[in-house]
Amino acid sequence: MRLGLTLCLLLFLILPHLSFSQEALQPRSSPLAISSARYKDTYLKITYSQPHKRERIVFGKLVPYGQVWRTGANEATEILITRDILINNLPLKAGTYSIFTIPEKDSWTIIINSDLGLWGSYNYNQKLDVLRFTVPSQTMQGAVYEPFTILIDQKNDKAEIILAWDAIQVRIPVQFNEPKS
Repeated sequence: MRLGLTLCLLLFLILPHLSFSQEALQPRSSPLAISSARYKDTYLKITYSQPHKRERIVFGKLVPYGQVWRTGANEATEILITRDILINNLPLKAGTYSIFTIPEKDSWTIIINSDLGLWGSYNYNQKLDVLRFTVPSQTMQGAVYEPFTILIDQKNDKAEIILAWDAIQVRIPVQFNEPKS
């Protein structure tokens, strides 16, 4: 009798927890995405989240001009490089970095920063910038990207990282180094 009562009490305490653990996870409104490229023994991977336009004015409103942006949604965008590369003709050592940007109407400042695991750009620290450079932004004719998208357009040892959202795109040149013999 006592054993039966103990089992009933245990079931009474455990069953509610089991039912809560079965709830489905809700998908993120800005899903995780990855873009990657490989040249010989160099691997480049960008991990980011994709906010969506959803009939909003993106640049100058949702993403203000002249302010540091996480370059996506949720966690700060991260880039992993397994070998040294040139990005916008500037040397970048192998490693993992955060990518931040400062959008302006006609150009963007691209920031490669050594701080990792950040939520957004709230704790961005300029002292940890590894590279900072400016590239022109372009209005795409006849195309609108609903989700923020990062593409890597690769041709052998050269590539372009393309940031595209709404009708705006930014192209960042990448040069892969030849492996040392």
